[in-house]
Amino acid sequence: MWTSIIEVALLGGIICLDRIVLQIMISRPLVCGPVVGTFLGEPSTGLITGTFLELLWMDRVPIGKYVPPNDTIAAITITASVILAGNTMGGTTPELIALAVLLLTPLAFAARKIDMLVIESNEALSKEVLQDAERGDTKAIARKQWYGMAKSFTCSAALIFLFLLVGTIALQLVFPLLTARMNRMLMVTYCFIPVVGVAVALTTIKIRGALPLFAALFLIFLAIRQII
Repeated sequence: MWTSIIEVALLGGIICLDRIVLQIMISRPLVCGPVVGTFLGEPSTGLITGTFLELLWMDRVPIGKYVPPNDTIAAITITASVILAGNTMGGTTPELIALAVLLLTPLAFAARKIDMLVIESNEALSKEVLQDAERGDTKAIARKQWYGMAKSFTCSAALIFLFLLVGTIALQLVFPLLTARMNRMLMVTYCFIPVVGVAVALTTIKIRGALPLFAALFLIFLAIRQII
């Protein structure tokens, strides 16, 4: 497990660079979830968790000085935690996925605090780059650019390592203690998360009549759940 946690942390650190450098959308939960899932041998689990988190966080975009919760780290942590914990408990289940989403999604807000510190640090670094540019020192500019990237990578990888270790152990300890009733509640939660995500999506794209459509989807969900 330790080897897998380290490997996922390094992979996650590279993926998180997309948030500040590449910006080709591989850091979105819908993409990084399946990537991590495939890396750990369970692409379907990564697709499910990535889709859940993409729906829940799609309305939080970095506009101006606003720093959104780090959904990338949350998606990587939840996906890998579910898979690694499931490997020790007979496989992943919808209930385990729902529990991981409930327990570990708040980590996105904790990672946001670190993002803000890194951004503040890079702002100070950018002022030094401007001074280097005035002197025509291109080598110093390149060094500071690489330093900023290395700092972001290190912080992201370290956070993922810590969150993944804690998350995996927490799931291994908590999930076996759940009663049958609690597992049924988690199954309902698992089915309900996409409905909440659809509501967020409809609010984001501002579809006229979104509320009636959401209500209809919710009723359909309840009817299907009742039949099942």
